[in-house]
Amino acid sequence: MRKGFDGLAALVQTRLGHNPYSGQIFVFRGRRGDRIKVLWDSQDGLCLFYKRLRGAKLLWPRAESGVVALSAAQLSMLLEGIDWRTPRRTGLSPQDPDRILPTRAV
Repeated sequence: MRKGFDGLAALVQTRLGHNPYSGQIFVFRGRRGDRIKVLWDSQDGLCLFYKRLRGAKLLWPRAESGVVALSAAQLSMLLEGIDWRTPRRTGLSPQDPDRILPTRAV
């Protein structure tokens, strides 16, 4: 996890074959699994986010071809140290069509 903006942008170009200024988000994990760097272009420059989890490990997806596509929700869970592979809803959301709203007596 020693690389900064330029080193990570070079990795994106050479190893992944992508343009670091494409608007995509590129995520890199440290060897121990407790550190993560996120690189993206904000249209006026590169941004770099770095996080080190305390007492937890990042659950990293298997990359068969070197590249993994994650949804925004999966990335959010990954950054929080949540097991994004098997998330379970603990309750119904307000947008859930099967939600039964409590009714008041009139």
